Amino acid sequence: MGTGNNLSCPEPMKVTSNGGFQHENPLDYALPLLILQICLVVAFTRFLAFLFRPLRQPRVIAEIIGGILLGPSAFGRNEKFLNAVFPEKSITVLETLANIGLLFFLFLVGLELDMRAIQRTGHKALGIALCGITVPFVLGIGTSIALRATVSNDAELFPLLVFMGVALSITAFPVLARILAELKLLTTDVGRIAMSAAAVNDVAAWILLALAIALSGSDASPFVPLWVLLCGAAFVIFVVFAIRPLLVAMANRSPEGEPVKEVYICITLTLVLACSFVTDTIGIHSLFGAFMVGTVMPKEGSFSGVLTERIEDLVSGLFMPLYFVSSGLKTNVATIKGALSWGMLMLVIFNACFGKIIGTTVVSLLYKVPSREALALGFLMNTKGLVELIVLNIGKDRKVLNDQAFAICVVMALFTTFISTPIVMAVYKPARRGAPYKHKTIQRDPDTELRMLACFHSTRNIPSLINLIECSRGTGRKGKLCIYAMHLMELSERSSAIIMVHKANKNGRPFCSKKRDGKDQMIIAFQDYEKLSSVSVRPMTAISALNNIHEDICTTAHRKRAAMIILPFHKHQRVDGSMESVGHSFQDMNQLVLCHAPCSVGIFVDRGLGGTSQVQANDVSYKIVVAYFGGRDDREALCYGMRMAEHPGIFLNVLKFVITPPATSLASGAKSVEVSSNKERKTMDGIGVNYDDDKDDELWSEFLSACNNNTQESMKYEEKVVESKGDIETALKEMNRCNLILVGRMPRVAALGSKSDCPELGPVGSFVASSDFSTVTSVMVIQQYNPSTDIHPLVMEESDFPDMSDSPRS
Repeated sequence: MGTGNNLSCPEPMKVTSNGGFQHENPLDYALPLLILQICLVVAFTRFLAFLFRPLRQPRVIAEIIGGILLGPSAFGRNEKFLNAVFPEKSITVLETLANIGLLFFLFLVGLELDMRAIQRTGHKALGIALCGITVPFVLGIGTSIALRATVSNDAELFPLLVFMGVALSITAFPVLARILAELKLLTTDVGRIAMSAAAVNDVAAWILLALAIALSGSDASPFVPLWVLLCGAAFVIFVVFAIRPLLVAMANRSPEGEPVKEVYICITLTLVLACSFVTDTIGIHSLFGAFMVGTVMPKEGSFSGVLTERIEDLVSGLFMPLYFVSSGLKTNVATIKGALSWGMLMLVIFNACFGKIIGTTVVSLLYKVPSREALALGFLMNTKGLVELIVLNIGKDRKVLNDQAFAICVVMALFTTFISTPIVMAVYKPARRGAPYKHKTIQRDPDTELRMLACFHSTRNIPSLINLIECSRGTGRKGKLCIYAMHLMELSERSSAIIMVHKANKNGRPFCSKKRDGKDQMIIAFQDYEKLSSVSVRPMTAISALNNIHEDICTTAHRKRAAMIILPFHKHQRVDGSMESVGHSFQDMNQLVLCHAPCSVGIFVDRGLGGTSQVQANDVSYKIVVAYFGGRDDREALCYGMRMAEHPGIFLNVLKFVITPPATSLASGAKSVEVSSNKERKTMDGIGVNYDDDKDDELWSEFLSACNNNTQESMKYEEKVVESKGDIETALKEMNRCNLILVGRMPRVAALGSKSDCPELGPVGSFVASSDFSTVTSVMVIQQYNPSTDIHPLVMEESDFPDMSDSPRS
């Protein structure tokens, strides 16, 4: 298959056709053919990404494989398909568009690199990076000599030496960041060292690539490479001292919370293209210009975030798959045939893996990194990706690599990246360890500090959440209230998601990195509340895939020594009063947190507690009801209600249900409410629920004593004798105009109403959370921590482990 190697120039295509009714084939015209190519490529690579998702592979793997399969290695072996969908005369348009996308993608890659962090890189990461470059580069030189003696006889030796050295020594920084984020290793020592070393490696690789391009020119004069390198160095100085001040000025004129001017966006994107033109004119490829603009962009403030938002979806979603296909059209795996070719493939893969893995592992051990972490670092630093493909494509375009050597190197890049994730998962599983702590429930000594982890995933949750926190501060208590407000963010394939993770690791407050969609308002709301109250509020974040974000929630709760985790219900109330789901993934998250939480859990069903804005402490006037049947969870709900009743603006009414002997079967039905279990979940049914009558009586006596001693008459109770589910439902509906109802998740009662699709709320919680019950009453469904069921904790407690919390122990 020829993709431009033929010297004859194909007839240029017209842009648009007159349509099928004019007896014209749209595929003979440039625009409709390009549209078809984009649609086919995007759909096919997304399908492959879906197939590879269970293997935890980065999307770049699916895109590389998709490009190869659409090329002459697989589907392209059918001449009719290749000539119809990817005819030779369309390749120039396809590659031009793909390279435009590549320019902006490299700009985003530059944005991800923090040059200040690279300057602060410690000796350990710097040593690992230098060794991880040097050893494979030397092996790459040896490999290039073997390639030239076998499959690349016509290649010039010196350019081949440098290109193969660069190809084997590269670590793909963006792909590595994605893998580390997927495996939740970014915050570990291994993750931090790997990211620092990869950043140094990335910069060194670009310098070496510029050298390789300069040396691979067709001009015989030895002074041409020198002039290219000198002009390249002058360009870098110009970017740093002329273009960066302009970018900084525009960033400073884009204050937080205000829209970035359209002209600033236009100037920046034009600068990317202009610098690309300059570097292409110099002779070191247009990609360097775009990458340099990205690296000198100011990383702080909203300007870089808005730029990323504007271009990343279009670039990574549509344009980048085209680049992988244009690369795949040049890759013909069928050229690797015969024992010699396969032997060279094995040699290239072995040298690439040996150089990176052994070199990195040995120097890590010399720096006293534990053996498992050192081996994991070796495999992580062996990650290839887009930059590798760029190097190989430039080498092929400059006739340094022929078809066979190019195919061998592409397969090597694919193999080394594919094995990174599963091997790292096998050799390195960071132990989640933590110091044990005592107070894991609301029911505890009132003089101790109460810590709660309050989670939210949108601005919609914040006013009611702050009003709930205000209710919880218990003004009569000696022990203070400390709230960790955790913003739950989904880790997507976007570059900005990784940037957000970096900021989360850096300052713990990533959602103050102010995107225009209102995330800046989140931290402002909590900061304002903290100033006006005695409550300590500490913003934080969790950025993970939704199918395992519960691990972040539970481990953070343990690290911060929380007594309760507050989760938002996965449904929100619409204007007409009905409940609308925000996604099944959030329901799964809540169920998994209930299974693995190291403390008590409350699921908050928000129906506008306090209205749509924060209520001042002096204006709080809420009626709160506790539905009390007995049992561990109901005791926790009652204790929470008693704490709330200490607030001067809250009136607490406890509704105690007494089930008469003829209706005792009502109490056994709780076992029917369960959440299905799988290998990742502990069983969440009523079996094993311990209803301790003595503890119920003891707490009830404490409550009665509090009522008698309450001079402000902010607490009262009613006993309801019930004989049937209908009696319970009627009694509860009498309370459907209060502000908040507190219920236990597994009380001593059977399921009420019709069958619920929310088993995590339990029998009573499902009933009071339904739209038929009320449209104004918020609900808090509480599960008390039970040490007897916490048999597979996410955090292993060790008495000698140092306390990682950031305030005094509770």
